[in-house]
Amino acid sequence: MVLYNFKKIAVVPTAKDFIDIILSKTQRKTPTVIHKNYKITRIRAFYTRKVKFTQQNFHDRLSQIIQDFPKLDDVHPFYADLMNILYDKDHYKLALGQINTARHLIDNVAKDYVRLLKYGDSLYRCKQLKKAALGRMATIMKRQASNLTYLEQVRQHLARLPSIDPYTRTIIICGFPNVGKSSFINKITRADVDVQPYAFTTKSLYVGHTDYKYLRWQVIDTPGILDHPLEQRNVIEMQAVTALAHLRAAVLYFCDISEQCGHTLEEQVKLFESIKPLFTNKPLLIVMNKVDVTRLEELPFEKREILKPLEADENVPVLEMSTLTDFGVMDVKTQTCDRLLAFRVDQKIKTKKVEGILNRLHVAQPVPRDEKIRAPCIPESVLRKKQAIADKVEQKRKLEKEIEEEMGDDYVLDLKKNYDIEGEQKYDIIPEIWEGHNIADYIDPEIFEKLNQLELEEHLREESGMYDYKIPQLTETMREIIALAKQIRDKKIIMKDEARIQKASTKPVMPRTAAAKIRDRSVSKLKEQMEDLGIDMKNTENAHFTKKRSRSRSRSQIASKKMRIESVSLSRARSVSKPPRDETGVKDNAMKTKLKNIAHKALKKKIAKKGLKGEADRFIGTKMPKHLFSGKRGVGKTDRR
Repeated sequence: MVLYNFKKIAVVPTAKDFIDIILSKTQRKTPTVIHKNYKITRIRAFYTRKVKFTQQNFHDRLSQIIQDFPKLDDVHPFYADLMNILYDKDHYKLALGQINTARHLIDNVAKDYVRLLKYGDSLYRCKQLKKAALGRMATIMKRQASNLTYLEQVRQHLARLPSIDPYTRTIIICGFPNVGKSSFINKITRADVDVQPYAFTTKSLYVGHTDYKYLRWQVIDTPGILDHPLEQRNVIEMQAVTALAHLRAAVLYFCDISEQCGHTLEEQVKLFESIKPLFTNKPLLIVMNKVDVTRLEELPFEKREILKPLEADENVPVLEMSTLTDFGVMDVKTQTCDRLLAFRVDQKIKTKKVEGILNRLHVAQPVPRDEKIRAPCIPESVLRKKQAIADKVEQKRKLEKEIEEEMGDDYVLDLKKNYDIEGEQKYDIIPEIWEGHNIADYIDPEIFEKLNQLELEEHLREESGMYDYKIPQLTETMREIIALAKQIRDKKIIMKDEARIQKASTKPVMPRTAAAKIRDRSVSKLKEQMEDLGIDMKNTENAHFTKKRSRSRSRSQIASKKMRIESVSLSRARSVSKPPRDETGVKDNAMKTKLKNIAHKALKKKIAKKGLKGEADRFIGTKMPKHLFSGKRGVGKTDRR
């Protein structure tokens, strides 16, 4: 038997969508460019490929539909009968058969037209043959419109069916409508079946799952069964009958002894007798529900007489229960599961496999020889080995996870405690970036070795007396020069430090235009700086610290400049010192005209074809690149057409 997962069946498209999908795929996945000057063999191959590709896609998609849908001869009889009730077995098989026939017809059409295409003598004739082949395939699929629609509806309904495993431990609840079946399944499982105070609230099979003795149990709530012949029962009732007939399960038959369901006790007993043949070879329990209204012993004598046929069979226990007050609910569940478990064990023991296994099994029970206590003898080598393993475990460093489990909420993760660094230095913070540079770039693994070599060299120099020399007697002028040089060196060091601090600081940089307004240099400032350095600046009144170049202009130059300023001020506001961009570096008007013509020709090459006006149109030169418009490459060709 094959177990199907109905939720994995692929969607069945309508006939129109089916054709659109396949033809679109053919257009996308096969070459699209062909010319009449190609060889006829190439033209035939081009159109033959289209026909074969379309046929293969139709074949694959139809095969998937046929394989996805369950075959009634292969599935469990429960599912086969259920599908027969819900969808009509003949109609279902006919629809799948029609799809299979359509698949064979499409294969034959493709075969015929491929044979005809071998004799096509022109591009036109080959194209017409391809067109006819695809048209006939599409016509065959259009005729399957009703079958595809029917199969899609079946697929949607199958996907909504509960997943019932016919081979697992199952409890089936049955009885008249409105006797409390759904309330019971809601109590013992996680299912959420709709419960209402009227008949036929449950219109299909519902499945819930419960646990007992560490095993999973499947509980099926069936729609209510009315007491009339099988051929007169509707689809809802037939679902319950199918479940009862084909599933190896324990059956709970619910009776409403308060008769609030609208059916008398006599009718309920008659229904039990009519469907009892379905319960053969199944554990059966009768549940008297709604005992919160009236108990079994409180019933009048006439009604107790009616229930006697139910109590006659000793193998069928009668249990009392109330889903409203939870009285007896767990007792019903426990007894049902125990009876079903015992029944399944008995069934398995009766099979031939169990006998074969039992013949090979022998359970031996140890018996004491005498009353003397004999301790186990373990060799010394084994004990030493065990002790060594125990010591090794003790010496092993604890994992952070183990420490965390021991300390609980007091645990704090410290990633630096195992660093191989002495003292508290392991907790020093090492910067990653310093003055805009990555620290890691300057780390040398051999730095300590190099430092030791330098210290050794310095020690040898000191011992050799390299630095021991007598300072000669210096004149007053030399002393002043040395002192001044020292002062300059100190000042340079301070300036370097200041520059480094300014560079590393996050102070915003002042723009050049703003800085230009603050006069940074002056004669007085220069004098002060030089005096600080110890230079005498008293006789420098007539010194030329700045030198200006005098510019003599002719009258014609001044007049032309005035005219240019006036013309520019009329056209647009611009700085007087800056000439227009197109006149920068241009000698005269003749050169200006020549440059304009060159620029015009350069632009014309780009924009004349597109009918654009000029640079302001934001023209992009490579908007239509050749490689996107060169067509598809043929078989074995790498050059572009």
